[in-house]
Amino acid sequence: MKTPPFWRDIGSIVVALAFALVVRTVAAEPFNVPSASMVPTLWVGDTLIAAKYAYGFSKYSSPVDFIPNAMGASVDGRILDTPPERGDVIVFKLPRDTSINYVKRVIGLPGDHIQVKAGRLYINGTIVPRREDGVAQVTRRGRSRDINRFIETLPNGRTHEIIEQSDEEAYDNTGEYEVPAGHYFMMGDNRDDSLDSRVAAAGGGVGYVPYENLVGRVDRVMFSRDPDISWWQVPQFLQSFRGERFLSAVQ
Repeated sequence: MKTPPFWRDIGSIVVALAFALVVRTVAAEPFNVPSASMVPTLWVGDTLIAAKYAYGFSKYSSPVDFIPNAMGASVDGRILDTPPERGDVIVFKLPRDTSINYVKRVIGLPGDHIQVKAGRLYINGTIVPRREDGVAQVTRRGRSRDINRFIETLPNGRTHEIIEQSDEEAYDNTGEYEVPAGHYFMMGDNRDDSLDSRVAAAGGGVGYVPYENLVGRVDRVMFSRDPDISWWQVPQFLQSFRGERFLSAVQ
C-alpha cells in the first residue's frame, strides 16, 4: 500500500525538524544580542553563533530542554565536558531564571578571588593590565557618544577590548568575590553598563554561574544589523546591515 503524499510530506517535515533540533543541540545555535553590555566585542543587533560542543552538553544544551539530568552526566551536570578558559565569551542560562539567555565573558574560574577597585580588575590579588586604545563610538537609538576603550590582558595572556566611561561608576568598587567550585564569574566588556556577576542573583544580577548553565562558546558573529532601523524604513533598511561584522571572529 502506497503512503499518501500528505503523510510523506509530514514525514519529511518531521525528519527535517528533528535534524535541525539535533544540530542546534550538539553543534551550534544562533542567538541575538539585545543589549550593549558586551560592546565593543558584541553589538546590539548582532546574531552570533554559539558552539554547543565546546564545553560538552547539559540539560540546557537543547533549545527545547529535552536532555534530562541523567544520561550519565558528571557531578557538574555535563557530559563530554571540557571546562571553559578564562576570556571565553559564553552564552549561558541566567541562574535565577533559566528561561533567559545571557552572554558575557569568563573572568573568574572556580576558586578565583575577583575584585574591582577604582575601576580596575583584580584577579587573585593581582591587577589585570590594561592599556588605552582610543575611544569607541557607541550609538544607541540614534544617539552616539565616545567612550574610553582599553585593551585588557588576562592572566593567561588573552587580550580583549573593554570600554569604561570612568572608573567611578556603580560597580567600579566591589568587595572580593570567591568563586565557588563548579561555578564561573562573568563580566561584560562594557564595564559600566553590564549587569553581571558583580551583582548577586538575589539582588537581581547574575551572580556565580554554575557549570551546567553554560550553553556554548561564542566564536563568530554570523551577521549584524542596526535594530533602530525598522524594516519599513525602506531607504535606510539596506544601510542597517553592518557588512563589516558578517562572519567576524569574536576575540
